Amino acid sequence: MLKNEASLNLIDCDRMPPVFRVQLVRERQGIREEAACPADAAKVISRFLQSPDREHVVVLMLDVKNRVIGLHTVSVGSLEASIVNTREVFKAPILANAASIVVAHNHPSGDLTPSREDIEIGRKLYEAGILMDIDVIDHIIIGEDGDYFSFQQAGIRPYGTPGMRSDGKRKQK
Repeated sequence: MLKNEASLNLIDCDRMPPVFRVQLVRERQGIREEAACPADAAKVISRFLQSPDREHVVVLMLDVKNRVIGLHTVSVGSLEASIVNTREVFKAPILANAASIVVAHNHPSGDLTPSREDIEIGRKLYEAGILMDIDVIDHIIIGEDGDYFSFQQAGIRPYGTPGMRSDGKRKQK
């Protein structure tokens, strides 16, 4: 009888679908500083995106107190464009248990003017964040020498509802 049970377990294993384990790996230690306002977030992101020659899309992951959990590169594009996939933007924040995120990309030209595509992808990501209970609190464009454009500070909706405030004071949930 035991022999039959063992062979049944082997048969059951053969009929099982693939089993996966998902894991987020920290590549290096870093400082978990606070990103209470767009200027703080832009400073952290600018250090990571120092003088790239093409567009990079990154996501800054924050805990419930707006402390940086980490930064993840979502996409590396060309001189003037990057592909942004909603699934890829949220993959690392979900695994890191982020309460909120700041989406950012650089403009290698240094021109901080958001494109129509920048605005549309921002709205799409904001709406996806609502469904996943991860606040998308800002979309930041990084230029040269620490210059940045914050959609939240510029009053471009829907940013600015949850999370950080443009004046650096924490919003209460």
